[in-house]
Amino acid sequence: MAELLYGAPVATAITEDCAGRAGRLANEGVTPTLAVVRVGERADDLSYERGLMKRAEKAGVSVRRVCLPESCSQTRLMDAVAQINEDASVHGCLVFRPLPALLDEGALAHALAPSKDVDCLTPASLVSVFSGAGEGFAPCTAEAVIRVLTHYGVPLAGANVTVVGRSLVIGRPVAMMLQAKDATVTMCHSKTADLERHCREADVLVLAMGRARAIGADALRAGQVVVDVGINWDEKAGRLVGDLDAQAADAIVAAYTPVPRGVGSVTTAVLMDHVVTAAERALSHVSQR
Repeated sequence: MAELLYGAPVATAITEDCAGRAGRLANEGVTPTLAVVRVGERADDLSYERGLMKRAEKAGVSVRRVCLPESCSQTRLMDAVAQINEDASVHGCLVFRPLPALLDEGALAHALAPSKDVDCLTPASLVSVFSGAGEGFAPCTAEAVIRVLTHYGVPLAGANVTVVGRSLVIGRPVAMMLQAKDATVTMCHSKTADLERHCREADVLVLAMGRARAIGADALRAGQVVVDVGINWDEKAGRLVGDLDAQAADAIVAAYTPVPRGVGSVTTAVLMDHVVTAAERALSHVSQR
């Protein structure tokens, strides 16, 4: 039976570290503060927001919600971001995506101050992830994958890692971050020929396809570690499932992250870490003036 790599211990360790650092910032008169911009009331956004608020309280992070109607204009959205940019007491900004179809996400990405971009929305942050230089923050979920592997002591240097999924939110950034850890990375996607073979050859498998139970026994082998980032609703089962066929994996691989109770909680903890780091940087810049 495979070991389950639960996210809770990882998230707790990150959160406790954040709380200690936030306490030291408080002694300097600084409260790490996150602005959350939500357009509309999508159920998944509201659910994530509730979890985020609970995590922020434990981490010593203050959250300011900017709630805009789904009919919000581009101008109103840009004005909200401009106010966040100008507010020195706000250290990070998270915009729930995807935005409604009539809003221009690209324009928003260019408008947000890179120093407050705590979830890799801006081009400057992406450049930092891909170049390994600069102060831009990685996407929280991509970094959560690395944090889980590190916490559980999974060797990455010299390991063969297959990433299934090529989005800018998870797949491509996490591939670059794994390479920075000296892993040898193969990136696959829905059009990859003989996907099962590429998956079987991996020591570590990162799944970010968004297809329920797409990776089954034919794509797995003994000894593997699988990080499942997929979040899919199974109508028949009436519950969330990952990209991994967990029932099949349980009898084959060495370890995997369950869905739910896996990477998700670590993602919100990483977000808090980014906000606290942004607050520390802001204080440092003020001290240097």
